[in-house]
Amino acid sequence: MSDKVRWGVLSTAKIALAKVIPAMQRSPWCEITAIASRDLSHAKAAARDLQIPNAYGSYEELLADETVEAIYNPLPNNLHVPWTIKAALAGKHVLCEKPIALNATEARTLIDVRNRTGVRIQEAFMVRTHPQWLETRRLIKSGRIGSLRSITCFFSYFNPDPANIRNQLSLGGGALMDIGCYPITISRFIYEAEPRRVMTLLERDSIFGTDTLTTAVLDFPQGHSTFTCSTRLAPYQRMIFVGTEGRIVVLIPFNAPNDRPTKIVIDDGNDLTGAAAETIEFPVCDQYEIQGSRFSQAIRENTEQPIPLEDAINNMAVIDAVFRSAISGNWEETDT
Repeated sequence: MSDKVRWGVLSTAKIALAKVIPAMQRSPWCEITAIASRDLSHAKAAARDLQIPNAYGSYEELLADETVEAIYNPLPNNLHVPWTIKAALAGKHVLCEKPIALNATEARTLIDVRNRTGVRIQEAFMVRTHPQWLETRRLIKSGRIGSLRSITCFFSYFNPDPANIRNQLSLGGGALMDIGCYPITISRFIYEAEPRRVMTLLERDSIFGTDTLTTAVLDFPQGHSTFTCSTRLAPYQRMIFVGTEGRIVVLIPFNAPNDRPTKIVIDDGNDLTGAAAETIEFPVCDQYEIQGSRFSQAIRENTEQPIPLEDAINNMAVIDAVFRSAISGNWEETDT
């Protein structure tokens, strides 16, 4: 494709260098033309390793590059909104890492800047365009497992490193912001609704102050969703959807591999050993490539982007309610 969207990347964050940039470079819709770091040597090293034409020693320099059309923002959570706003005011479309803000109030400021500048702003929930999730949603909507009434999710990893941004409260760290946001967005995506209220149990690290074990119940009009997320447990992830006539299990729901097929399992429950379950396998794909392609295609063809900005704000509103419930010990309504 000759008319690719020209992308710049704010920072040399690990997720950008290891996952997002290589994936987008394989996309027929994307061209990574620039990368910036507050340390020019870091930017030059990343540009050399990833064969990116331009390297800048400040984020401002990258935003001033008139050839760059869109920005990928993988900065720490506390810098998502400030630099997304600066990018938008520079006339750049923005794909911003999740969570898009520190809270819903901050996230709502992006509506005004989007409307004033006319650029597109999207939260980078790569899972939302992965084929396994599109098919799971289709199957549930088709009635394959009857009426969906319950969603359960577990997502964990073990990271006690005090230098890691995920363990720094002032930067928006913690289990809920880093990984609990995934079961929230997927539950909303599958139910196609917003939870009315939430209830939470939450434990915080005595030194870092970040939440390390969080369990929440989301009360949707159609049913419930429960999840546990942790930054101090053995790595594991699974998401289960149970309806009146069966269940669907997404085996690797979030960190879907890009070098082997993914699978979901459908079972009517009549054989508790699972011997009669059906497994659907999805061809090898890279969810980061799909994410970049879909957003770039929406820019180039002036079509609807996969995840509206309003969706990101509603997700933050649920996260806010989860935190409020942890403090109050009560059900908290969501401001969506």
